[in-house]
Amino acid sequence: QVQLVESGGGSVQAGGSLRLSCAASTYTWRSYCMGWFRQAPGKEREGVARIDSDGSPRYTDSVKGRFTISQDNAKNTLYLQMNTLKPEDTAMYYCAAGPYGATWWTGAYNYWGQGTQVTVSS
Repeated sequence: QVQLVESGGGSVQAGGSLRLSCAASTYTWRSYCMGWFRQAPGKEREGVARIDSDGSPRYTDSVKGRFTISQDNAKNTLYLQMNTLKPEDTAMYYCAAGPYGATWWTGAYNYWGQGTQVTVSS
């Protein structure tokens, strides 16, 4: 059973910061590529940041320079540091794991967390 549990969401004003965490099972951590996705009301789920199998971080253009993805192997935890938040960052954020990586295609990710809500007010 693969489990992903997100935390750290909340409500902030524009320009503020939040750090999301995703606690993963040991098996997930060692075998899968992991990433962060988000889904705003009425919109499709989109990739935000991921770590490819070679350890390289990747970001969607809209968050480059503001968001940082990182991982703590000892804690089996994936993080997303979000700075200079904007109202358009408002969404449910999901952690996901998949065997292929190197893609934003949601179908390549087999396992998803329950999501954590991020709300940014202007």
